[in-house]
Amino acid sequence: MHPFTALFLFLLIAGLALQLWLLRRQARTVAAERDRVPAPFREAVSAAQHARAADYTVARAHHAARRLLAATAWLALLTVGGGLAAIDSVIRGALPGGLAGPLAVVAATALSITLLNLPFDLWIVFSIEARFGFNRTTPVLFLLDLLRGIAISAVLLLPAFGLALWLLARAGPAWWLWAWAGWAAFALLLGWAWPRLIAPLFNRFRELPPGELREAVETLARRCGFELRGVRVMDGSRRSTHGNAYFTGIGRSKRIVLFDTLLAQLASPEVQAVLAHELGHFRLRHVAWGLAGSLAAAGAGFALLGWLARQAWFQPALGVPAGGPHTLFLLFALTAPVFLAPGGPAAAWLSRRHEFAADAFAAAHADAAQLANALVKLHRDNAATLTPDPVYTAFRASHPPVLERIARLAAPKPA
Repeated sequence: MHPFTALFLFLLIAGLALQLWLLRRQARTVAAERDRVPAPFREAVSAAQHARAADYTVARAHHAARRLLAATAWLALLTVGGGLAAIDSVIRGALPGGLAGPLAVVAATALSITLLNLPFDLWIVFSIEARFGFNRTTPVLFLLDLLRGIAISAVLLLPAFGLALWLLARAGPAWWLWAWAGWAAFALLLGWAWPRLIAPLFNRFRELPPGELREAVETLARRCGFELRGVRVMDGSRRSTHGNAYFTGIGRSKRIVLFDTLLAQLASPEVQAVLAHELGHFRLRHVAWGLAGSLAAAGAGFALLGWLARQAWFQPALGVPAGGPHTLFLLFALTAPVFLAPGGPAAAWLSRRHEFAADAFAAAHADAAQLANALVKLHRDNAATLTPDPVYTAFRASHPPVLERIARLAAPKPA
């Protein structure tokens, strides 16, 4: 066995064991606290609501463990199990020459992963989400979303992949640098296009209507130094009763999006506080730093890929002894998460730090008590656990536990 094969298998199995252990800890901790509502929430969250949130969290943890097992087994089969080599052999035999064969191999591999995930997606939407009263997605809408997602991925990613293959063949040793520049341009274009062209294919968006809330939002945006180009309300209720808000877009396409379910759950001052939190991510440059970090990571990845393209051992060590440039790209994309997984806790820590900073920004520009009220309502109505396992949180959670967030919002501000 090649040393790199052994390293890959070790990290794959160790990562699986760690994630299963974390999910088990999360389920056991939440189940143990099922019948005890934390003191700060006892007036706002009933015992029945707390128990429902615990059951929902446990159900999702068990589902995540099953999905993780299937995904890990499929990754092992595609790589060292020879699955990708078999797909490549069959398709390249039928479509020899040109880009058609390599692109068909990419499409077939991506489709196999989509089909693997399909039963798990169906189960979570029509079993777990439905059982806890969240699902509003119809089978027809689910199918349309699936087909739209596949079509958009094919339209966007296959040409980008074809360009990378062309550069590798024509641009010489520095091909990876040109590929990275192309990827960066693609990412920036996608950031511009997503809210304008792609998101409307899945949801309907409307401007927040004139009135007291709109005026308050515009005043808040000016106070936060944000040039407001529109606050959109999204029909999230078509698919789910979960409420949310997010910041999207770059340049002149940047905008705040509020779910219609969020507006139904929260009072106007609470909506303003949530919006101030989202504006905080922008003003504190979390969005810009995130984009810069992703582009820098992509650059490092392309540089590594340029080196691996010259290493004769890489593809055979991962189960593709007679691969080409397209299988090189696929193997890198499939296995990179395994090698990057040890950095997950650091990324989660940084994300939680950004959430605390955005909370502090919101407290300075809106009402901290209203943000705390909004957090309580959102956790209650979305059945989010109030008692996550601390180890699971440290490794995986992108948001801090709500008890910690509320405690910080309630803490006296320094003079």
